[in-house]
Amino acid sequence: MDFIPKVKIELVIAAERVAEVVAAIQKEACTGRIGDGKIFVTPVEQSIRIRTGESGIEAL
Repeated sequence: MDFIPKVKIELVIAAERVAEVVAAIQKEACTGRIGDGKIFVTPVEQSIRIRTGESGIEAL
């Protein structure tokens, strides 16, 4: 069994940028070969920047 090395990237972005970011990842990550990866889009309930206490979009 051959191992295909992978990298996991997690992004949290504003909802209005999801389509743009997904399109950019698809364009740049696609080689047409097995192992190109997957994109999962899920909601984030809350974000908090620990250092400043900022929350919501300001914490991104």
